[in-house]
Amino acid sequence: MKISTTISFEGDPEKLAGQARDLEAAGVDRVWGGEIYGFDLVSTLAYLAGQTTTLELMTGILPVYSRSPALIAQTAATIDALSGGRFVLGLGTSGPQVIEGWHGYPFEKPLGRTRDTIEICRKVWSGDRVTHEGKAFSLPLPEGQGRGLGKPLKFMNRMLRPDIPIVIASIGPKNVQLTAELAEGWQPIHFVPDRFENVWGEALAAGRAKRSNDLPPLEIIAGGFAALGDGPHIEEAKEAARGLISFYVGGMGAKSQNFYNDLFKRYGWVDEAEEIQDLFLSGKRAEAAAAVPEEYLDLSMLYGDEKTIRERLAVYRSVGVTHLNLNPIGPDPLGTFEAIKAMAEESD
Repeated sequence: MKISTTISFEGDPEKLAGQARDLEAAGVDRVWGGEIYGFDLVSTLAYLAGQTTTLELMTGILPVYSRSPALIAQTAATIDALSGGRFVLGLGTSGPQVIEGWHGYPFEKPLGRTRDTIEICRKVWSGDRVTHEGKAFSLPLPEGQGRGLGKPLKFMNRMLRPDIPIVIASIGPKNVQLTAELAEGWQPIHFVPDRFENVWGEALAAGRAKRSNDLPPLEIIAGGFAALGDGPHIEEAKEAARGLISFYVGGMGAKSQNFYNDLFKRYGWVDEAEEIQDLFLSGKRAEAAAAVPEEYLDLSMLYGDEKTIRERLAVYRSVGVTHLNLNPIGPDPLGTFEAIKAMAEESD
């Protein structure tokens, strides 16, 4: 089991580079960042490619609505070359509020757009001329669209790797099925390993049944807030988890369409999901955070003494998690990475 974590660029490149190098020295295997409506993720990871030597760099996620599939393929090839083969292409759909509000594109055909993007990327990386007929994209444009001058083109440069790994961030059953069919890795969110089979089992099995033998076993990147030992930082970690989940379950989407609220209900917390959303949307954010059930915190976080952490690691391993994603809280975050990595390696 490898270790991953998030990294965020807040405007200070020297601080960002220092954080990345510290994580690398602590034995973290992969860092990833999100892209919503702040600094762009592509430039950030390209910068880190020159500041690190062993860290894998992943987009987590690059929204498939924000760039054309061919440009996504070019971007992945570029960062992979800049990093010496350390890039992982993480893709996702984001949601209608961001895609329609920020990018100005209709949130349409999310599954078709994701499938087309994956297939076009792999065609670009093959070095062959690219032709594609999909539900969301056709290359070149079909007859009757545009000026009729498009022709099949191929990537102009020599690829470092034609098989850059693709990870899909997905939580809806159909999207999870597509992930298990087509991608090298899966990045769920708000992961509760103890309820893995009931929530994800059917979709993953359906996708794996269609999976090509040319693809490796599916990576799973999942985890949560972590806090070792005892002390006030344990409650601090719980408060951070409450704030994060209440924001997603309560406010990441409209009342009528919130994918994370739906996920929380699928986990079994139906009444709690309704209460969190009602409180959050009425402006009662502190109350919404307080409504997050303690059971969710116990099952989604890694906190406590070494024995407890080892027991929880075994649960994550039992459902196939290959990359434990950690967000450490406490006086020594780097030490937390090192300690949990050592525990994970001892159990492998």
